This record gives sequence, structure tokens and C-alpha cells, in this order.
Amino acid sequence: MPDDATDLMLMIPASAVEDQMTHRIYRMSVAKIYPALVAKAQRKGRTKAEVDQIIHWLTGYDEAGLAAQLVADTDYESFFTQAPALNPARADIRGVVCGVRVEAIADPVMREIRYLDKLIDELAKGKAMEKILHRPPAKV
Repeated sequence: MPDDATDLMLMIPASAVEDQMTHRIYRMSVAKIYPALVAKAQRKGRTKAEVDQIIHWLTGYDEAGLAAQLVADTDYESFFTQAPALNPARADIRGVVCGVRVEAIADPVMREIRYLDKLIDELAKGKAMEKILHRPPAKV
């Protein structure tokens, strides 16, 4: 018999745990996740405006569109599947989030969720917005 929850998790096939987590995050409200994204950035000296800029760049939601999604209590899956204009440059996002390479995630909605996680992680680590948004710096 397992001694604790960690031991129990080791007995459950990884695919079963992943499926449960996938469905759980899909049902979560953007209005509940958004404050956590902002708080993560602010703990590291970044701003809500920068988080919003990342969301706008990634999804195409403008300020009013994002506010409407938050008020409507939209679930995370719908937030991404109904995004007005997913940025084609998001495919250039590379790296590891939660131990998984984002470019290797097969599920398209989960990949979008992890793209946002990766960009917010980069923001919290102090990376310049131009690099986070995978755009070359403006030429002076």
C-alpha cells in the first residue's frame, strides 16, 4: 500500500494523470487563472500591462475582448479555441514548461495553454518583451 499521495501517483499511469489534468485545466475559468498569471509577473517586478500585452500578442484578444472573456467566466479551452487571431509566430516558441517541451505537445489546446505559460515564465524571469514576443528589436 502506498505511504503517501506521491507514492499513489507513481502507481497511476502517466497518461491517465495527464488526461485528468488536461480536462481539469480546460474547465478552469480564465477569470481564475488570469490573476495568478498577473501575480506571478508582479512578484518579479513586471506589470499587468505586460501580461496583457503577451495575451494580446498570443491570442488576438484586445483589451475589451480580454475583459469580456474575464467577465463571461469563459473556460480556458474556449478562451483559446475562440481566440480572435492566434499569432502565427507562436509556433516559434520553444522551451520547457512543467517538464514538457512546448513544441512537442500534440494536443493543440494544451499547446496553446503552455505557450502562454512559457511566455509568462519568460516575463517573470526578466526577459525583454521584444524577445518574449519573438520579434526582432525595433531598429533606431
